Amino acid sequence: MILVAFAIPTVALAERVKIPSVVALLITGVLIGPSGLGLIGQSEDVAALAELGVVLLLFEIGLEISLARVVRLRAIVLVGGLLQVAVTIAATAGIGVMVGLPPAESVAFGCLVALSSTAIVLKLYRDRGELDSPHGRVVLGILLFQDLAVVPLMVLVPILAGGSEALRAGGVGRIAVSLLAVAGVVGVGRLVVPWVLEKVVRLRERDLFTLTVAFFGLGAAFVTASVGLSLALGAFLAGIVISESEYGAQAVSDVLPFRAVFSGIFFTSVGMLLDLQFIADQLVPVLAASIGVVVGKAVIVAAVTRVALRRSASTGFLSGVGLAQIGEFSFVLAGVAAVSGLLPEPRYQVFLAATVISMLAAPFLIERAAALASVVPSVAALRGSEGGSADGASGVANALRDHTIIVGFGMSGHHLARVLRAAHLPYIVLEMNGQTVRTARQALEPIYFADGTRRDVLLHAGAKEARVIVFNISSPLDERRGVTVARELNPSAQIVVRTRTVDAIGDLERRGATDVVVEEFEAALELFERVLRHYRIPVNTIGAELDAVRAEHYGVLRGLPKETLRLDDLRYLGVHHALELVAIEEGAEAVGGNPTSLDLRSRTGATVIAVIREGKAHYTPDPLFSMLPGDTVVLVGPGPSLQLAAKVFRKPSAAD
Repeated sequence: MILVAFAIPTVALAERVKIPSVVALLITGVLIGPSGLGLIGQSEDVAALAELGVVLLLFEIGLEISLARVVRLRAIVLVGGLLQVAVTIAATAGIGVMVGLPPAESVAFGCLVALSSTAIVLKLYRDRGELDSPHGRVVLGILLFQDLAVVPLMVLVPILAGGSEALRAGGVGRIAVSLLAVAGVVGVGRLVVPWVLEKVVRLRERDLFTLTVAFFGLGAAFVTASVGLSLALGAFLAGIVISESEYGAQAVSDVLPFRAVFSGIFFTSVGMLLDLQFIADQLVPVLAASIGVVVGKAVIVAAVTRVALRRSASTGFLSGVGLAQIGEFSFVLAGVAAVSGLLPEPRYQVFLAATVISMLAAPFLIERAAALASVVPSVAALRGSEGGSADGASGVANALRDHTIIVGFGMSGHHLARVLRAAHLPYIVLEMNGQTVRTARQALEPIYFADGTRRDVLLHAGAKEARVIVFNISSPLDERRGVTVARELNPSAQIVVRTRTVDAIGDLERRGATDVVVEEFEAALELFERVLRHYRIPVNTIGAELDAVRAEHYGVLRGLPKETLRLDDLRYLGVHHALELVAIEEGAEAVGGNPTSLDLRSRTGATVIAVIREGKAHYTPDPLFSMLPGDTVVLVGPGPSLQLAAKVFRKPSAAD
């Protein structure tokens, strides 16, 4: 009761100041724990709830790991993730040995430091709309590898604790049994879980589905725990197995409410473990460890991103800051290491303090990194290794005048380029995904690997001579920076920005954006247009209304008062009862005839007022004019007359 009573206002306050709830829960634990207000002691009940909490937490994270996403980000996951984990473990172990720690303990600390907080980072990036940004993809890929690396690391830590003696005393057999248990959970689960869930779903009993999912999670946890591994490892594996089935999304929705409660207990209990008196007595080592972790991880991730993944310096910097904390999986590994006697209590407290401090610092560092990244030089601008040299790109851009620059080659960028190409309008594309650049260049797209929000890159792309500059990226920070730079370079250019949130409209326009397209609102307008067409509202009236909505920045969709949109007036037009457009089909009676010879009005009560052929409307009756298949006739008249007249222009059916 005390735990939840304090967590509610703390989490609510954290949401107001844009701090992740995980950080708020850690602070709650510090406040109510033995070294804080002392409202809760270190009881076995809290420890048991915390263990159950981490089991559910890892089960839910396993459910959210999409193997399809791993495949899509395979270069980042396999290369970036593997290098980041390996280099971090090696660097930490080396430093540990240098300061006098035993080698096994040094490697164990490396395993703990190598992991970052999936819960904190994904929430921050999701809230900031940066998951699809260049650095967001790098961070996501490395986090996916870290999550998957938990399995071998959990097997490795007990081995480190036992050392060579444990290996000689049958440790090899225990390791083999552990690996077989892991393989069994995954292998059997992939065969059994989808089949069982399919049978359960057919019963259409929601509670039974939830119980079955819980059984698989707890059953896998029992199997791994019975062979000396952790409960959490089994739950994590079960989550991954279920996520591969078509029922993974429903399983996530069922587990999520439980995860919110028990993971909250877990993070709060971790905060309760923090000894404030120990931090006060050992302030220098704690601060040194905290700063060393943050700086060291940021440097390693930035170097891996820059050198191995061949991303820009700014992307490396942002990725490094994003992963510069220790994660929730590390608590699980640390618990295993502490129980195994691998981490003595004093050093365990140093690790705990450094972890909590790095987590608390993460939101503030990620927020500030955006501003600092703007001063990082764009050394990857229009790089030749990704599809063209700077000089080559500059030459192409210099040959262009009055062209369009497309920054970001996602789905919308592809469609825009296709339309511009079909219209024979010149354009150049700037993209930060190397694989996308290579694929597009094979399709002969004028695309270059470059950060299109940078001044030097836009200059190379001919921004001063461009007519339109389009920012089609998924990062609010990059959108704002790119618009500002583009407007400075070309005061007369039309700058179009695609953004996800309506909150960005005002800021982007102040920075110089000419048009701001909000994804969700454009989808709403498309639905609005389609609905009005079914009511036979004139196209020009629909167009005028849509233009009015866009002109006042989607005010009617945002609930703002306005006068330009008169939706209520549209229902008085009544034209949908008197107008019909019919395409003439092959074999129809009307083929070869004309509006005069058909004498449609006397036969049906409807009148042909126009025939449209190849985009041109023919209004005046002409005895020599013959209707052809594919023409469209415009009919007016009462509803029943329209239905009768339409048959003249359609191929007769068997019923007719």
